[in-house]
Amino acid sequence: MKKRGLGVGCMFYGIGFGFSRQDISAATIEICEDGSVIVRSGEVDYGQGSDTIFCQMVGEELGIPYDSIQLITADTFTTPNAGPTTASRVTYVTGNAMVKAARAVKETMQSVAEDILGEGDLVFMDGEIRSEYPDKRISFRDLAKTCHARGVQIVETAWQDITTKDVDPETGQGDAYATYGWASQLAEVEVDTETGRVEVLRIIAAHDVGKAINPSNVEGQIEGGVLQGMGYALTEEIVQEGGYLKTGSLGDYMMPTSMDTPRIDSHIVEVADPDGPYGAKGVGEPALIPTAPAILNAICDALDIRVTELPANPENIKRLILEKGKEEEAS
Repeated sequence: MKKRGLGVGCMFYGIGFGFSRQDISAATIEICEDGSVIVRSGEVDYGQGSDTIFCQMVGEELGIPYDSIQLITADTFTTPNAGPTTASRVTYVTGNAMVKAARAVKETMQSVAEDILGEGDLVFMDGEIRSEYPDKRISFRDLAKTCHARGVQIVETAWQDITTKDVDPETGQGDAYATYGWASQLAEVEVDTETGRVEVLRIIAAHDVGKAINPSNVEGQIEGGVLQGMGYALTEEIVQEGGYLKTGSLGDYMMPTSMDTPRIDSHIVEVADPDGPYGAKGVGEPALIPTAPAILNAICDALDIRVTELPANPENIKRLILEKGKEEEAS
C-alpha cells in the first residue's frame, strides 16, 4: 500500500558569523587605460554564482556589460581578504564591498567627466557617461583613457564590516546577526508501506532573499539546497562501528542525483534588506535547512509515525511501521 502525506518546514537563519565574531570583507576595482575593468576579491565561487553576481553589481554601477569585467578571485598574492566563503555571507558582505568600491571609482571618473563635458548630473549607462543633452556624452573607454592621461588614480579598495555585538550573556537576548534569511518549504511524499521506501513527489520552496540580484542563480541555489536536504533526510548516512568508519567511499554514502530530483517549485520572496547590496541577503544555507523537516512531517502525515532518527531510509521506515503494528496489536 502507498500512502501520501504533506509536511511543512520553516526556518530563519542568521546571515554571516554573528555573535561578535569578526566579519569583514574587501574588494578592489581598477579601471585600466583602455577602459577594461579588473575586479579583485578573495572570495571563492564554488558553484553558488558569486562571480556572476559581483560582475553584475560592478557593471550596474559603472554602466558597462557585466560580462566585460575581468574578475580575479582567491589569489592570496593579489586579492584583498574577503573572509571565507561560508555562513551565507558572500553576497551580503562582499557584495557591499563591491558596490562601495565601484561607487568610489565612479565618483572619481564622474568628476573628470564633468570637467570634460561641462555638465553635472551625469549618468553611467550603456558604456557611456551621459548628460541630459545628446551632444554631451563620452564613452567609458575614452573617459578612462583621459583619466590616465591626467594622472588620475582610478583604483579603489573598499571594506565592509558586519561584525555584530554579542547577545546578553545573562538573558541570551539581542540581535546576534546583521540580518536573517527566512524560508518555508512544503513537501509532498508517497510512502510504500510494504518496502518503507519514501518518494518525494514535490517540494514547494518560498525564500525571502532580500533582493534577487540574479533570479536564475537564486533558483539554482534553492533547487540545489532542496536536493541536499533530501539526501540528509532520506539517504545520507555515515556508519561507525567500534570507533571505526564503515562508510568507506561515496559509493556507500548515498547522495541523491539528478535522477532523484522531484518537482521543485521555487518562489522568490523579495523583502529588501536596508543594509544589503541593492537589498540582497544570503540564500546559501537557508535553501537546504527546511527540506528535511518538511519531508519528515510529510512522512508523519502519511503514516502517523514520527521519525526521530535519520536517515528515513527504507530499512528505518519499515522498522517503524512494524513497531507501530506490534504496539497496536498489543493494545
